Amino acid sequence: GARDWTVIPGYGHSPEHAALHAREAGLLISGDMLLPRISTNVSVWSSDPDGDPLGRFLKSISAYEGLPTDTLVLPSHGMPFRGIAARVAELRAHHAARLAELEEALADAVFSAALTARRRELSLPRLQARDAAVELVGRTRDGMVALVFGNETSGLTNEEAALCSLPVTIPTDAEFSSLNLGAAVQVLAYELRMAALGEAAAPADLQPEPATHADFEGFMAHLERAVTASGFHDPANPKRLLPRMRRLFNRVRLEREEVALLRGMLTTFETPRRRG
Repeated sequence: GARDWTVIPGYGHSPEHAALHAREAGLLISGDMLLPRISTNVSVWSSDPDGDPLGRFLKSISAYEGLPTDTLVLPSHGMPFRGIAARVAELRAHHAARLAELEEALADAVFSAALTARRRELSLPRLQARDAAVELVGRTRDGMVALVFGNETSGLTNEEAALCSLPVTIPTDAEFSSLNLGAAVQVLAYELRMAALGEAAAPADLQPEPATHADFEGFMAHLERAVTASGFHDPANPKRLLPRMRRLFNRVRLEREEVALLRGMLTTFETPRRRG
């Protein structure tokens, strides 16, 4: 036609998605990537079972934030609307709120397992369910242990999996690695039951009090402040420093006294020294 259209690629809702933007006309045909009221369906696809669809979706919608605020959005569902930046902000806020809910739920847990079929960059190596069950049952002597499952459409995001102590996977056919949620819960419950029966026959030594999730997250926040203030960490150019430190300390399995010791060290480092 008489208008020039720019294709804006998107991912997460489907393996590939094209939105069309006519700058001079002030129009955006957003398709399913930007809807006025409901959240876009984001799913794991059989063609990419190890993908991170929600992460790709949240990254894709960044392309709309720079469009003019008076752009008229024509979605595939719902009425046309204006206010692209506000709608993108709502979607991001919704994701952040769900992440905060998970963090609150994990606060008192001394250990948590993220059930995932996908390999995650900068995460600890995944344990298979049978091996993980032995460790999970052993951790129950220290306090509450949490099992975190994603929904059936998109699974856990990288951020949600990173909040957990250990990634756990159920061995399946590589071509069909995504399980029905109920089936995944059943398999893990079975492995936990078998591990618990074996644990009952072997009394363990008294263990020191482990750090809770809230203790650990408080330490990580303190560590981030300290390394940023020292100049060691540049927020503008982080180079994955914080995820690597999180992986390091998750591997150590900190005790509560150790967290207090480390935070005491950080506090000392942050306090200016008096010159004699």
